[in-house]
Amino acid sequence: MVKTAIVILNWNTKNHLETFLPFLVKYSTLNDVKIVVADNASDDGSVDFLRTNYPSIELVLLDQNYGFAEGYNRALEQVKAEYYILLNSDIEVTENWIQPLIELLESNSEIAISMPKLKSYYKRNSFEYAGAAGGYLDKFGYPFCRGRIFESMEEDTGQYDGCNEIFWATGACMGIKASLFHQMGGFDPYFFAHQEEIDLCWRLHHKGYRIYCNTQSVVYHLGGGTLPKSNPYKTYLNIRNNHVLLKKNLPRKQWIKVFLIRLPLDFIAAIKFLSGSQPGEFWAVFKAHYSFIQYLLKYKQVMKPVTASRLIYQRSIVFQYLFLKRRKFSDLKFTID
Repeated sequence: MVKTAIVILNWNTKNHLETFLPFLVKYSTLNDVKIVVADNASDDGSVDFLRTNYPSIELVLLDQNYGFAEGYNRALEQVKAEYYILLNSDIEVTENWIQPLIELLESNSEIAISMPKLKSYYKRNSFEYAGAAGGYLDKFGYPFCRGRIFESMEEDTGQYDGCNEIFWATGACMGIKASLFHQMGGFDPYFFAHQEEIDLCWRLHHKGYRIYCNTQSVVYHLGGGTLPKSNPYKTYLNIRNNHVLLKKNLPRKQWIKVFLIRLPLDFIAAIKFLSGSQPGEFWAVFKAHYSFIQYLLKYKQVMKPVTASRLIYQRSIVFQYLFLKRRKFSDLKFTID
């Protein structure tokens, strides 16, 4: 068993493997580190490309596209390591990116997950949407990050540098203790893709573990490698999964209050999509709610007590962003004890 396994879950992203694997191989030549590509039954020649050009990379071949959540669950059952680093295929890693993540995990038994600073592949001085310098939730369940609130990405001037405790780490690049990943049952396969990493982090918080971002590790993320931001299916997954996330992790009374507030907010978002000539996005909102109702009828969850509440922003990020024009994390006056 190796110490660290870097595991890429691939589905039809041969073009990204061609672009980004050279950086990964160059900057991952450490003792007791191996690179694994788990393939979700790609049909774009990804596997042949890897076998021909990177025979030293270990392959895990899945029989169908299980999505991000179940794909990783099935793949990691076959990967033996003390630590996993889950890595998107569209990420450019940099020199010394591995050590800060693993050293942080080794430093404290309470730390379950570590993530690097994510910067934009195209705008090299800016944070990237998928995780920036670490993620949080507001009291209504809306995710945001140090360096990114909704579509506003900050320039990285070192303002969030350090080793900071966060609420959630991005699945685009995260280091996690393998024993804890399996102990928690991995990702919830119902999510398929999007926000499953937030759910895993929240479940770890329930168990008393902590999540950190260590900005000594830096990677550059292209983003939208499998689903672009404007894809209605992505909108559907994000809205549906966010409601599932809240239903699973909030106490019943608190969840009901949040849900009743979220309903009109989601309706307003749908109208905005329609007025912006995005009918696919408009219908995605209602499909997400219909699917969530089916989830409520099918799954009976035991509500959890509020945990890590100091890491949840006890205001509305929507109000702060739209009405108070607070577009930077530092504008929120969000202090974490």
